[in-house]
Amino acid sequence: MSSFPVNMSVHPDVTAFFDEATNTISYVAKDPASKACAVIDSVMDINYAAGRLTYDHADRMISFITDNDLELEWIIETHVHADHLSAAPYIQQKLGGKIGIGDKIMVVQDTFGKVFNEGTEFQRDGSQFDALFKDGDTYRIGSMEAFTFHTPGHTPACMVHVIGDAAFVGDTLFMPDAGSARADFPGGDAGMLYDSIQKVLTLPDEMRLFMCHDYGPNGRDISWETTVGEERQHNIHVGNNNTREQFIKFRTERDATLDMPKLILPSLQVNMRAGTVPRDEDGNPMLKVPINKL
Repeated sequence: MSSFPVNMSVHPDVTAFFDEATNTISYVAKDPASKACAVIDSVMDINYAAGRLTYDHADRMISFITDNDLELEWIIETHVHADHLSAAPYIQQKLGGKIGIGDKIMVVQDTFGKVFNEGTEFQRDGSQFDALFKDGDTYRIGSMEAFTFHTPGHTPACMVHVIGDAAFVGDTLFMPDAGSARADFPGGDAGMLYDSIQKVLTLPDEMRLFMCHDYGPNGRDISWETTVGEERQHNIHVGNNNTREQFIKFRTERDATLDMPKLILPSLQVNMRAGTVPRDEDGNPMLKVPINKL
């Protein structure tokens, strides 16, 4: 049984926004009792070859919020994404709200501050974000109480956010027929990921789970919502009582065959800054390409 402060009687209205370029699903979670809402895992569009940023995906979310007269209170990042860029500052500029992430962001900032040879002006204390959540923290979206729990393994800063009967799992889990995310990024660990997934699976069977990514395995349509019960019974990597040792062996061998995400270099530089693009000494937006460091 779950030891978390679950309130299954609260049913947030969840609207998904799929980004085809990165297979990312972003969400607006609305309090059914008020106009308050939160954005989870937003996307900023990038044409990497052209060096151009645009905001079509974020603008879709902004239009949805404004068209429905909603009030944005939180912009949540479930972790420092390595496969898409966050639009959090852009959305905040348009609609307000506080940008929040897990407090282990500081570990990620320290790790990748070295990879990208960032100078002392790059703060590694998480101060680019408005709120740093610790394991077990709570916060409010209108009348709804949300809580967080730390789920390391994919990255050190991964957190699951539970809002009533809805849990936003980031990359801790994929849909049952897709299994789990990789655990070979710096700071990742397959054993930790297995343990984190087991924490998620202690939530009630009826808890709705919302994925951050889906790739439509075996040609099925893109999906992003399942339940704890479905994951426990059918997840191809951790369901049916697969052991920790089996998971570690599979995940380690599988990860060794995977290429790095195509947007990992811009994503990490931007996302560890809460979605802000770094600038060179003349103040121009500029990204780095470290060689042989990842």
